[in-house]
Amino acid sequence: MDNAVAAAGMVGAAHDFSMWGLFMQADFIVKSVMIMLFGLSIWCWAIIIEKFLRLRRLNGAATKFEDNFWSGGSLDTLYDKIGGTPQEPMSAVFGAAMREWRRTRDIGGTMSERSGSLMQRIDRVMDVTVNREMTRVERQMTVLASTAATAPFIGLFGTVWGIMNSFQSIALSKNTSLAVVAPGIAEALFATALGLVAAIPAVIAYNKITRDLDRYGQRLDDFATEFSAIISRQIEGRD
Repeated sequence: MDNAVAAAGMVGAAHDFSMWGLFMQADFIVKSVMIMLFGLSIWCWAIIIEKFLRLRRLNGAATKFEDNFWSGGSLDTLYDKIGGTPQEPMSAVFGAAMREWRRTRDIGGTMSERSGSLMQRIDRVMDVTVNREMTRVERQMTVLASTAATAPFIGLFGTVWGIMNSFQSIALSKNTSLAVVAPGIAEALFATALGLVAAIPAVIAYNKITRDLDRYGQRLDDFATEFSAIISRQIEGRD
């Protein structure tokens, strides 16, 4: 009995149960799972930080543009100031509508003859611009969604593989002591933990960023609707 306890102690002491030790002692498959999950976690955090900073910057820029837009100045002056290279989505929506409006004015003729088709074209270009800009802002959101959905299962695969190794150790050593199976189980649980570490922030951030993107997209849609009404009134005033 004493010999068995001593042997178990020697086996336990031979294994390093720190996170680095569990990684280094894991077999190739479990180690590959750990590396994949760690890489996904780093990638997700980079996306999360970038999205939060970008949304804050975009909302600030939209507020600044709206202040200029509603200041009472000329729309043509504001368009000339922005130029053909708007720096944020809301000014891009404004610029697209103004370009279409200017093209129609330059053709000549009465506005009433073309007001219906003009408003349709302006609304269409603003919708296309909103969709294009939101597609750019939403880029890489699928990474968060995919990580949130798959990381726990990837970690579970590493868990199952580690437990299989533990049972193989029992079969080979013909020893059922905890010291024999503990290293494999510890590696398995570590893989599960890494899966959760990657998935949980991805789920929380995906839900939060998605809500923020929806609010920002609605802000662009509201601006497009208001600007369309302004152009419609100006067209009617020219008739």
